[in-house]
Amino acid sequence: MRKRKKGRKLSRKRNQRKALLKILASALILKEKIKTTEAKAKEISRFTEKQISRAKIGNLASRRLLSNFFSPQIVKKLVDEVGPRYKERPGGYTRIIKLGPRKSDGARMAIIELVK
Repeated sequence: MRKRKKGRKLSRKRNQRKALLKILASALILKEKIKTTEAKAKEISRFTEKQISRAKIGNLASRRLLSNFFSPQIVKKLVDEVGPRYKERPGGYTRIIKLGPRKSDGARMAIIELVK
């Protein structure tokens, strides 16, 4: 029996979709708040929360696994600043605030941010 695969395609091929997630997650970690479409925000949330959970561990293995996705600057911020901030929190590191539709094409917009 065929089962449905998780995640959204976002009208992109696999490698383009992975690159988009990495770029948006990097921007979210650096700026801690970004504005994007609702579907992208939901996908970034899934991806980023897994990476923050990995950063909470903070050992060498987790740093190396994070470096597969992010630049050294972002890995350093994740492990040194973001990880310890959520040490006691069991999950739910991101917040999605829905906005109105975009004027040009009517896409539903959202703000995604890291919870303080």
